[in-house]
Amino acid sequence: MIDQNHDSEEQAQMQKLTRTVTLTVALTLISGCSYFGVYKRDLAQGNLVTADMAEQLQPGMTRQQVVNLMGSPMLEAPFDAQQWDYVYRLDEAYGGIEQRRLTLTFQGNRLADIDRHGDFSRPPSVANERGIGPTDSAGEQAGNLLNVRPEDD
Repeated sequence: MIDQNHDSEEQAQMQKLTRTVTLTVALTLISGCSYFGVYKRDLAQGNLVTADMAEQLQPGMTRQQVVNLMGSPMLEAPFDAQQWDYVYRLDEAYGGIEQRRLTLTFQGNRLADIDRHGDFSRPPSVANERGIGPTDSAGEQAGNLLNVRPEDD
């Protein structure tokens, strides 16, 4: 009789242990805390501004010439229509944050001042040896406005 009680107590403790371990494993998997880690990717936002683009800006250019070269600005100062900001931010998944900002000030319709913030000495991390942007199956740049060549007439 004592052996039966002892066996049933051991079975009850074993069932409790099995439930506890199962519950712990289930909660760990459900909570997103994974042994394998979380996949991250680089997040680029804003206007991609290269050193080459910034070098081509010259005081005296019209607003339209600036738009043709740089694209539309990310920010136009709400209280000062004479200032445009081209902002680029890259949050690297397993690295730091890269930020660049180009502030253009106009007098009337003409570019008067160019103010740079950030490191323009090297291409952004998104730009690699293939260029900027995705490639198609043939390895050609797809949708890359920076590598567009004028068509031969």
